[in-house]
Amino acid sequence: MTIAEPEVVDLDTPRGPMRTTVFRPSAPGKYPGLVMYSEIFQLTGPIRRTAAMFAGHGFVVACPEIYHELEPAGTVLAYDNAGTERGNAHKTTKELVSYDDDAKAVLHFLKTSPHTNGRLGALGICIGGHLAFRAAMNPEVLAATCFYPTDIHKRGLGKGMNDNSLDRIPEIGGELLLIFGRQDPHVPKEGRYLIHKALDEAGVNYQWHEFNGAHAFLRDEGLRYDPENARIAYGMALDLFRRKLHEGDLAVVTTASTETRH
Repeated sequence: MTIAEPEVVDLDTPRGPMRTTVFRPSAPGKYPGLVMYSEIFQLTGPIRRTAAMFAGHGFVVACPEIYHELEPAGTVLAYDNAGTERGNAHKTTKELVSYDDDAKAVLHFLKTSPHTNGRLGALGICIGGHLAFRAAMNPEVLAATCFYPTDIHKRGLGKGMNDNSLDRIPEIGGELLLIFGRQDPHVPKEGRYLIHKALDEAGVNYQWHEFNGAHAFLRDEGLRYDPENARIAYGMALDLFRRKLHEGDLAVVTTASTETRH
């Protein structure tokens, strides 16, 4: 479906206004809401196109500026060495609690929006994948997709670089989809194994997929872009969100037992 002109709103947070861009279908009605987290560069062209794609498939997508208290509203960092250094510096300057407060602000916005049906999910790319992982610790998040989430395995998010994402995995009640590139040096095999093991031990409902791809294989700018892997990965995310946020889980009762299964 076609989408409306993106709307820019400033959401209240404990550390000041957070510029957020909202993409949604143009057709009237109520749709599921998605909070979508960017890479360290904030709302670049590839991020905006990804958000527009999800909106065109029937979701209200809210993209917050993850460094709103560190950069002027509307700042987009370049995909170059200077932008990378600045984005990575912000990643470990911002307080961990601030990331969580931001998630609550966007989720509240989506929950109360006249354009949503109240069913919420989260997704993110790179650092955004980690932020979507943490957003899933909020009970209203029914599903989350984490595209090559960085720093979970080494507890490297936020000031002090000692985050508790692994410890808080039992708080995740919705379904997760985690997607990695095997050739991604930011999340090596040992790091992926650590996350996988922690999810298993916590009994989380999750899917796990690894592609033969480099870091940023979703980004449709640059030499690491893999359009076929991106097509499949986005399809997996859409399947998850449609199932969990549109139809939801259908209970099936077997004839051999009165136990309700999902």
